[in-house]
Amino acid sequence: MNSDLQILHDASTWQQGQVVEVTIDNLSDRGDGVGRYQGRAVFIPDTVTGDRVRIRLVKVKRDYAHGKVVELLSPSPDRVRPSCIVADKCGGCQWQHIDYPYQLEAKQSQVREALARIGGLPEINIAPTLGTTSLGYRNKSTYPLKRSTTGQVQAGYYQKSSHLLVNLNQCPVQDSRLNPLLAEIKKDLQAQGWSIYDEPKHQGRLRHLSLRIGRETGEMLLTLISTSPDLQGLPAQAEEWIAKYPGLVGVMINVNGQRGNVIFGKESHCVAGRAYLREEFAGLQWEIPADTFFQVHPEAAAAMLTIIRERLQLTGSEFLLDAYCGIGTFTLPLAGVVRRAIGLEIQATAVHQAQRNAELNHIENVSFQQGQVEALLPALESTPDVILLDPPRQGCDRQVLDTILAQQPPRLVYISCKPSTLARDLGILTQGGYTVDLVQPVDFFPQTAHVETVAFLTKD
Repeated sequence: MNSDLQILHDASTWQQGQVVEVTIDNLSDRGDGVGRYQGRAVFIPDTVTGDRVRIRLVKVKRDYAHGKVVELLSPSPDRVRPSCIVADKCGGCQWQHIDYPYQLEAKQSQVREALARIGGLPEINIAPTLGTTSLGYRNKSTYPLKRSTTGQVQAGYYQKSSHLLVNLNQCPVQDSRLNPLLAEIKKDLQAQGWSIYDEPKHQGRLRHLSLRIGRETGEMLLTLISTSPDLQGLPAQAEEWIAKYPGLVGVMINVNGQRGNVIFGKESHCVAGRAYLREEFAGLQWEIPADTFFQVHPEAAAAMLTIIRERLQLTGSEFLLDAYCGIGTFTLPLAGVVRRAIGLEIQATAVHQAQRNAELNHIENVSFQQGQVEALLPALESTPDVILLDPPRQGCDRQVLDTILAQQPPRLVYISCKPSTLARDLGILTQGGYTVDLVQPVDFFPQTAHVETVAFLTKD
């Protein structure tokens, strides 16, 4: 064995570059395996509970370290061969090497640990994670663009914890109908000679390629994100793409000239076709623009909607409020089984699209208000029977929770995409007199460590 791989056993050692052996006994909420060395936690990507691995310590702190696998000594029974040939490099997925049933167990554990540790709620009823389509599920993928050292246009995902691009021609977690576009569009961008954005220099035009598909309809949108809308020859190229690819109904250009890692800018233009695709979801018709948020795994969203309907047992007499409603993904389907529904949303474009989709489906007992939830919620004329909360990853603003505790609606439904902020907010609500009846994790993002959760609360 090389001297630099020699394993050190001195209990006082804990240094960068050291090579040690550990057994993985857990998975972190970021997706890394967690082992222990000298009583301290070591976080190791590309591992799974039960792996015995030889690792190199690459970042060392006083109480924990990060490691990199040098050798897999004994694989876990929950380890599988990834579906993607670049899974060990690409940062798009963290868990393709983990058997899917164990992914579901790990996500339930992630929610349980967060509720106990952060929310002080160790006895909550947490259902097993609801599994969904585990591959080919993403209806939208947005790829950064770069030029290779030989000048070829590349599109893919960044390597883990880096800005090094992994060039892709297909992706096993995106809808397979998008793969031909991913492979071929790069060739056309190359032939057009359009400049590719250089982030450090803040120079060049094309930044990202975004593809979106209606899972039920098969309609597709292609969007180029550029620092400028002026790309010579784009209209003719866009018409050629629409003629070439069945299902492609629109080509868009989105303008983002700002520094930073925000993908979409505020300005979008339709170059050819139309600016939206049609989709069917929850028995309704939807128009979804390229830059509007819609759940990337609609089958999982439909499964969660079914759980909400079954759990609430709505009678048709209720007043339902959907906070952080987006384009009405849950508001509109639930409006059909309540007396009245209101959606609150900060983004004006999402509110406009929600109103348009309500009109499209002839839903007349719903309205949408644009603004901050913390400002709109206290101004309601009456207390809702049910409040649906679906905040961003940072959770609810404390003022929102305080308003709920003051209004005391009988039932709450809290949809979360981050267990730690869910735990924090449920802790506040339970201290204010609510009981958590059920927490149901749903796998919106298979092959990753992300978990979506819906919690049901009633007023004591």
